[in-house]
Amino acid sequence: MKYRPFGRTGWEISEIGFGAWQIGGGWGKVDDDASIDTLLYAFERGVNFVDTAELYGAGHSETVIGRALRQWRGGKIYVATKAQPIRWPDPNDDQPEMRGRFPKWYLSECVEASLKRLGVDRIDLFQLHSWTPDGVRALDWLEALNGLRQQGKIDKIGVSLRDMRPQEGIDLASFGLVQSIQVIFNLFEQRPLPLLIPACEQTGTACIARVPLDSGALTGNWTKETYAGWESQSQPHRMFRGERFTQALDRVENLKHLCAPYYPTLAEAAMRYALHPAAVSTVIPGMTTRAEVDMNIALSDGKAFPSALAAALPSHGWIRNYYQ
Repeated sequence: MKYRPFGRTGWEISEIGFGAWQIGGGWGKVDDDASIDTLLYAFERGVNFVDTAELYGAGHSETVIGRALRQWRGGKIYVATKAQPIRWPDPNDDQPEMRGRFPKWYLSECVEASLKRLGVDRIDLFQLHSWTPDGVRALDWLEALNGLRQQGKIDKIGVSLRDMRPQEGIDLASFGLVQSIQVIFNLFEQRPLPLLIPACEQTGTACIARVPLDSGALTGNWTKETYAGWESQSQPHRMFRGERFTQALDRVENLKHLCAPYYPTLAEAAMRYALHPAAVSTVIPGMTTRAEVDMNIALSDGKAFPSALAAALPSHGWIRNYYQ
């Protein structure tokens, strides 16, 4: 496992982190004991960063991680979690107001609840699970979180940007208001690369790349029958409803042909693409089995991403609003 600086924090973080949404249960049935086994195996293999949220299974993901941490006897595991806003911004609103979405009393309650579920005394990275651009001016959220830092309840502060809106984090990164910014970055969502990621690098803001496999589409192993096998109203069932599943299959086939001369699988191409900017601190794929841990960790070898392939990828960008 290779490690990268987590921005200006002084942390050294595994470049493959553990995305823990799936173990919360929203993606289908989960076995908590199997999830704990996978977490502990990942820790043994060198993964030292795990990202979760209150939203993931209404706190269930945090609870499972807490059980794993109590069993772990090795080195430091950095735990990041998130608080959802009191009211989510409308996904179609380009300029929602930030003030009042994360009031002081509410953030205090969220932190206390996450501390209890995780079973820790301090949360390493506490993130806002939403962001709006005017948050760089309406700073009530930052005052509240800095107060919680002074109390020793949280260590570092981060923001998880809204889906399909990476540009909303550019000013946040440029001003260096938080220690980390989390954003979707993959073969379809390439827009963080030219502006957001360089802004993070300039101010020493850690960049967390989420959804590197596009919620499973970029594994390259879906078939026409895959959608019918998903539980009704599970996360993938909702996200790829209607024509989106067929559209994803068509676009994935095009990417397979493009990447085949360089990589044996589309999944490898996708993971290596998400890893290739040096300013990305960690990539957090979801992992539910030991085999998935091994598959992802094997790509932490420092190999360069082919420049010819990188130059051919922009035309394959695909911007979607899953919540419409």
